[in-house]
Amino acid sequence: MTDQSEHESGKRQAVQLSRAQRFERWSETISAILLGLVTIATAWSGYQAARWGGEQSTLYTNALSLMIDSTRAATEANQLTQVDIVLFLNYANAYAAGNEELATFYYERFRPEARLAVDAWLATQPRINPEAPPGPFQMPEYRVSLAEQAVQLKEESVNLFQQGKVANKHSDDYVLNAVLLASVLFLAGIAPRFDWQPLVVVILIAAVILLVIGLYYLSILPVW
Repeated sequence: MTDQSEHESGKRQAVQLSRAQRFERWSETISAILLGLVTIATAWSGYQAARWGGEQSTLYTNALSLMIDSTRAATEANQLTQVDIVLFLNYANAYAAGNEELATFYYERFRPEARLAVDAWLATQPRINPEAPPGPFQMPEYRVSLAEQAVQLKEESVNLFQQGKVANKHSDDYVLNAVLLASVLFLAGIAPRFDWQPLVVVILIAAVILLVIGLYYLSILPVW
């Protein structure tokens, strides 16, 4: 009777041992798969974060360069406008005084864009037309190309800066996703070290859930 009991006890221990071994192999296999997937996913997140970070730096640098060019163009446009005003005042005085020689002297020194506006203003016959604009600067023909260029450069700079902000957000999103995936590495790495099976199951389930979340974000985040 004793021999039979010992035999049955041995069989139960063998079955329990076999189950424990199967569970251990199962948990180690799951951990290995998780580690492989998460390693690749983490590397990809880091790579994309670096690429988007570089894109952000390039966009910010270009935006700053364009803003500097815009400021320079605006300053030069303002200087040209001041020159136009001074020349026109001298031209208007000579024109009003009937000094055609002096008026011609100033007229020939107008910028082509300013000369078009002066011609359009003179066509309104300002001497006899009370409804004529007070000067060529109120005419639609008056233009300072550098001022328009300054506005265009500023718009391009703002656009690049906004693109840089978007690239920065993408980089931050990939970094955050890499941190999330790093937690999967930690969980998958420590799970096989525990002997209590329920705890191992909980850890592996948590790791799988976090991995699925990380892979989902990788599927929706833009690729550089």
